[in-house]
Amino acid sequence: MDNGFIMTYNTLSLFAGCGGMGLGLIGGFEFLGTFYEKNPFLIQQAFDFDSKAVQMYNENFSHKCEVKNVLDLQNSEVMDHDIMIGGFPCQSFSIAAQNPKRLGYKDDKGKLFFEMCRILIAKQPRCFIAENVKGILSANKGDAFNLVISAFESCGYLVRYSLLNSKNYGVPQKRERVFIVGFKNKSDANNFDFPRPTVDENYVPIKRILEPKCDIKNEYFFSEKAVQGLLKTKNYKSMNKGRAQNIEEPCNTVSSHLAKVSLNSTDPVLLDNGKYRMFSPREVARIQSFPESYKLAESRITNYKAIGNAVPPVMMWHVARAVLNSFKQKKPLVSFSKIQPTLNIKSKIEYENCNSNQLIKEKCCY
Repeated sequence: MDNGFIMTYNTLSLFAGCGGMGLGLIGGFEFLGTFYEKNPFLIQQAFDFDSKAVQMYNENFSHKCEVKNVLDLQNSEVMDHDIMIGGFPCQSFSIAAQNPKRLGYKDDKGKLFFEMCRILIAKQPRCFIAENVKGILSANKGDAFNLVISAFESCGYLVRYSLLNSKNYGVPQKRERVFIVGFKNKSDANNFDFPRPTVDENYVPIKRILEPKCDIKNEYFFSEKAVQGLLKTKNYKSMNKGRAQNIEEPCNTVSSHLAKVSLNSTDPVLLDNGKYRMFSPREVARIQSFPESYKLAESRITNYKAIGNAVPPVMMWHVARAVLNSFKQKKPLVSFSKIQPTLNIKSKIEYENCNSNQLIKEKCCY
C-alpha cells in the first residue's frame, strides 16, 4: 500500500447496527465537502441481532452483516482477526434512560460486553475499539465502568479510554461518547493517542444539513394540539421539553428515541417559522455524519432507531486513524501475543458479586 500502512487489517464487527462504526473504520466517504480517505481495514464478519438494522447495513456495504445475537455466536464461528470493533448496548448506562433507574452492569443488556471479552480471549486480536455512552462513567456510582475496564484488561489488553465529543471533529452534533481502545502490544499502546479536535469553536451548525423547506413533508410537523399541550405544561421550559434547536449551533444528541419523538420529550426538534417539527431521517443521518450516498430504509421508524443508535462515521474515522498511526511500520501480526489473558469469562458471577474496586490494579488508562 502507498499510504504508509504496511498491511490490511482483518476486522470483526459486533453490535454492528446499521454500520456507522464500520463505515468510519473503513473510510472512503465524503461528508460536507470533506473526503475521509479509505483505511486499510477489511471487515470480514459483522453481526447484529436487529434484522432491520442489518438490512440497512447490507444495502450499504459490499460485505454482509449477519443477523445473530452475540450470545448465540460461538467462538468457532468467528474468524481470526486483527481488530474487533463494537458499540456494545448502551441502554443500561444511558443518562437519558432514567426510567427505570440506570442499572448498568446489573442489567442483562449491560453485561453484553462480557461477550466481547469472551471472543477477545478466544481470538486475541491485536486491538479492539469499543464505544458507549457518557453515562457508563457514572452508572452504579462508577462501579460499572471500573468493571468494564478491568474485564478488558483481564483479557490481556493495555486499555486506553477517553470521552470524545463529535462536534470537535466536524460533526454537526453535540454527542459525547466514551471510546475504549485496547492493545495487545505495548509499543502500539505507547504510540497511541486519541485524536485531537479538528474543529476549534467554529463548529458545524445544524443549518448546513437542513433540507430545503419546500421538501419537508407535513408529516414531520407537530399538530397544533401537540403544541398547545406543550405550552400548557407547567414549567415546560425548566423541564427542558420541546427542545427547539438553534440552527447556528450543532444539534443536541440524537438517539433512537426519535422514533417516538414528542414535544413532551427531551429529544431535539426544530422551530420552523413558528411551527415545531421533527428532523427528517435524512437530516438525522447528516447530523450523525453519514454521507449522502448512504441508503436509508423505507420505514421512518427504522431509520430513526438505527441511525439514532449509530456511531457517527466521521468521529469513528478519526479514532480509526489514531489506531492506525500507532500501527505504522510495526512487525507482522503473528508476533503480537505478548500480553496473556488472565480472566476466565465463564465465571461472570464472580464479577457481579465482587467490589469492582478490588479488580483495579495498576491502570493503563487515562
